[in-house]
Amino acid sequence: MRLTTKGRFAVTAMIDVAMRQHLGPVTLASISQRQHISLSYLEQLFGKLRRHELVESVRGPGGGYSLARKPEEISIADVIIAVDEPLDATQCGGKENCHGEDGEGRCMTHDLWAALNTRMVEFLDSVNLKTMVDQNLAQGVSIEEVAVVRKPVAPMPVSKPVKVKAPNSVFNLAQNMG
Repeated sequence: MRLTTKGRFAVTAMIDVAMRQHLGPVTLASISQRQHISLSYLEQLFGKLRRHELVESVRGPGGGYSLARKPEEISIADVIIAVDEPLDATQCGGKENCHGEDGEGRCMTHDLWAALNTRMVEFLDSVNLKTMVDQNLAQGVSIEEVAVVRKPVAPMPVSKPVKVKAPNSVFNLAQNMG
């Protein structure tokens, strides 16, 4: 099985969103900070997750990502497949040419690895984000409610109106002069 960091990071980030979305949209910057995943890498992953309709994005201040469906409706297999992670333990990528294009076809262990592929997909399809959230909460992972830190606004200085004893028109100026 070649489950690389792409699939692992996508699953981790989706669990993070599922755990915190009740607080509002979750920013990629906050996921990056909590999970120690590069922000630019998360942007790539969430582009794919959004195209597969697993997350929705909200732009602007207070924006971020939330799940597009209920956590119990999104399997771990859905997440991994959305980010183009191959779930294949065979050497041939399931093409049954294990010895290469010029080879004799399937290797002696092809059926073993193909059966493992089937089991992996079945297992990952049986686990959903809600299960992972519940498991993390049971293990004591806390969901900190981050207060939005706003810079205090400095009061504008109040200026008193200046009383001017000058004429306010050309005609008043002419009357005061003459």
